[in-house]
Amino acid sequence: MSITQKPFGTTPAGEAVTEYTLTNASGASISVCDFGGILTKIFMPDRNGKLDDINLGFDNVDVYAGGKSGSMGMLIGRVANRIKGATFDLEGKTYNLPKNNLGNCLHGGTPGFGMRMWQAKPEEASNALVLTLVSEDGDQGFPGRVDVTVTYSLSENNELGIHYQARTDKTTIVSMTNHAYFNLDGHAFGTVAEQELQINAGLVTEVGEGLIPTGRLLPVEQVPYNFSSMTRIGDVLDKTAESPAMSMAGGVDFNYCAGRDRETKVIATLYSPRTGRVMDVITDQPGVQCYTGNGLHHEGKGGVHYGRYAGVCLETQHYQDSIHQPHFPSIVLRPQDAYDTLTVYRFGVR
Repeated sequence: MSITQKPFGTTPAGEAVTEYTLTNASGASISVCDFGGILTKIFMPDRNGKLDDINLGFDNVDVYAGGKSGSMGMLIGRVANRIKGATFDLEGKTYNLPKNNLGNCLHGGTPGFGMRMWQAKPEEASNALVLTLVSEDGDQGFPGRVDVTVTYSLSENNELGIHYQARTDKTTIVSMTNHAYFNLDGHAFGTVAEQELQINAGLVTEVGEGLIPTGRLLPVEQVPYNFSSMTRIGDVLDKTAESPAMSMAGGVDFNYCAGRDRETKVIATLYSPRTGRVMDVITDQPGVQCYTGNGLHHEGKGGVHYGRYAGVCLETQHYQDSIHQPHFPSIVLRPQDAYDTLTVYRFGVR
């Protein structure tokens, strides 16, 4: 195992950005930069042992720092996904947040955690990179100072771990995730339509205008974006025109509800028949947002064009807009409690 580092450009504020690469004994590797805690590369073997980068991204920090990356690989916080009306009430007070998505707050506002410089500390003994960030009281309108630690790790068994931890000095809300776009055929392949996906969740949050939850949880059997068994992603995307929700989203952009908060489970599995690569998403979170890259139109690494459906996101999370839905698992964090959650992306071949 080894950890190396190299310059990754400079932010508009003049901050030097470093990219860290964690490599295991078999040659698999992940790369993370200290701007945004961004996961920039994931090299994993196919069924023939050939390594390829299966994570969409960019060659340096410029596009990320310019806010035009589609959140690729970013750490998302304080609160992932959407908060209706960019406002919420907590302990008798109303808090107003940035309106950066159709009048709602998306991914913690602008700039969210994915647009900040983090402090990075490599830990070679565990092949891990520890990132820390202080989000001050009032940051993006959220109450309380929150001290955040996120640890990326790569095991000898090709398991990419992301361990999220946070403490607050005042009651607040926290729900973090990572916004990586995966393509198990390689980031330059073009589309994930031929790949197969299974999501182990019996329910999905019904959404209305702006993809905001209505509060209802629908059985996945009742929606066309059902991945309850291994399903070709393209077969679901072909149903976009016949589904009002999918038409609004431009494809799949929905939260699948497994429940069992704090219980570790395989919440999703992605498989490429072409390369044999398989990825299990293991988490203690109750939900996962599946987003099929409906809005992608970017020039990525090596000049590769990322068009619609070039990658798929599987963002482990609490259900979106939970603060407005008391029957959803809570995202409230109090000073006496610790936010502590682990998601593992386990790679293998078939």
